[in-house]
Amino acid sequence: MKKVVCFFIFAFFCWLGGLICFDYKINHLTQDVTTKTDAIVVLTGGRHRLSEAASLLNQGMSERLFISGVPANVSLNALKKRGDIKIFTHKEITLDKIATNTFENARETSNWIKENNIQSIRLVTSNYHLFRSLVEFRRWNHDVKIILHPVYSEKVATSWWKSLDSFYFLASEYNKFLFAFVRAMCFNV
Repeated sequence: MKKVVCFFIFAFFCWLGGLICFDYKINHLTQDVTTKTDAIVVLTGGRHRLSEAASLLNQGMSERLFISGVPANVSLNALKKRGDIKIFTHKEITLDKIATNTFENARETSNWIKENNIQSIRLVTSNYHLFRSLVEFRRWNHDVKIILHPVYSEKVATSWWKSLDSFYFLASEYNKFLFAFVRAMCFNV
């Protein structure tokens, strides 16, 4: 019984150490604002993601924008009417209305990448979501160059240990990342 308790204590401290490293990494990501890509891919679900992707498109960082995870009843015109999204270009914008989670975002984006012969993408998503997204996207797109573009969110306080809500949110995202990583490494599913 003592060995089991010691194992769980050790496992907990390993997990906690990983969480601290995860927090450090997501809060020290930088944005590459000079490298152009064949496409910008933005994953819906977090604040400021769409407005950041639209801004990058307006700046000419790519000729195409792929928005993954758009609700079925939302059109491009409806997105353009939102106050936080300014699109001043006539460049190609594609809406993916099939994906409902990160795994599906990666799968549907991969299909679009193959259909359009895309060689490089800028992946725009929240900083806390970036590593899990990268794991999923790498599984589907081995040969595509992926530039990470984090969008920082006020959802996770940088002093997460002082806020129970931030701790739960960050721990949840870290656990999802671990699950995706283990699934990709061990099961390739």
